[in-house]
Amino acid sequence: QVQLVESGGGLVQPGGSLRLSCAASASISSIYASAWHRQAPGEQRDLVATISSGGNTNYADSVKGRFTISRDNAKNTVYLQMNSLKPEDTAVYYCYIAARTVGGGVGNYWGQGTQVTVSS
Repeated sequence: QVQLVESGGGLVQPGGSLRLSCAASASISSIYASAWHRQAPGEQRDLVATISSGGNTNYADSVKGRFTISRDNAKNTVYLQMNSLKPEDTAVYYCYIAARTVGGGVGNYWGQGTQVTVSS
């Protein structure tokens, strides 16, 4: 069974930084696309950043220049470095991967979510 374990969320002051991690279980043999989404209370889940298998990245306009998505293929881990955080970045952050399992299946998987709160 594929599991994604997220970590790194928490409370930070405006202007601060956090680094989110999303580690995929050993049942993953390769990751294709990866992404981070976020959902604020009462809002829809929005795409924050994506990274392709080739390393190409894309960002929502609201986070360009402040957030950086990256991946470590050897560790099956995806990261989101968040700098210059603003109160409007407060949300639950979810990682997503499209991946192939060691059994040969291909699927889409979500993390459990990690809370990021930006407040003074």
